[in-house]
Amino acid sequence: MRVNRILLSSALVVVALVIQVSVLARLHLPGAVPDLLLLTVLGLALVYGHVGGALVGFGAGLLADLAPPADHAAGRYALVLCVIGYLAGLVKPETGQLKSATGPMAVVVAAAVGSTLLYAGVGALVGDTAARHVGLGGLLFTAALYDLLLAPFVVPGVMALARRAENDPLADTGSAAKATDISSGWLSGGTGLKIGSQRNGLRVKAARARMARAGRIKGVKRL
Repeated sequence: MRVNRILLSSALVVVALVIQVSVLARLHLPGAVPDLLLLTVLGLALVYGHVGGALVGFGAGLLADLAPPADHAAGRYALVLCVIGYLAGLVKPETGQLKSATGPMAVVVAAAVGSTLLYAGVGALVGDTAARHVGLGGLLFTAALYDLLLAPFVVPGVMALARRAENDPLADTGSAAKATDISSGWLSGGTGLKIGSQRNGLRVKAARARMARAGRIKGVKRL
């Protein structure tokens, strides 16, 4: 991943995780908790593609696994967000622009349901049966509802920031300038074109000096 992608993704993930733990988790809403971290990963995956989405999802999930008050095995949510980020990146628009909100909203609902099912499935494999006691059907419905209500305020903003970082003119200018410097240095140092241009310049100056002298001599003879 590029440096600007890493910096932006890290900042957005940290901010989302802090809000998730300190605000959303303390609302005590019925059923699931609005997953701001999931929506952030979705917004980045829709711009960066499946590889970038998988990397961002894994890093965000691992950070959530290690952040207090995590009460599950480390790596569980990292696996979930890695898979969700990869799948969301597969539906990335080719132009990077969204023509309607229908597609992203469908992705949000599918990601909310899929992440809940995958998280519960991985928990069942490691012996965590908390989803059965709470009620998986209620978790699926509330997770999709809360994420769908929160998505219009999160996903478009994250995508706009990611696209702006991708189209950074300073990076293109710097790379172009670097390429120009390398090409000019290679031409002048390796091919002798600079030396040849200097020789041509000396020849032109010598020709001009000869013409000036000839003009002076003709003027003297006429007098």
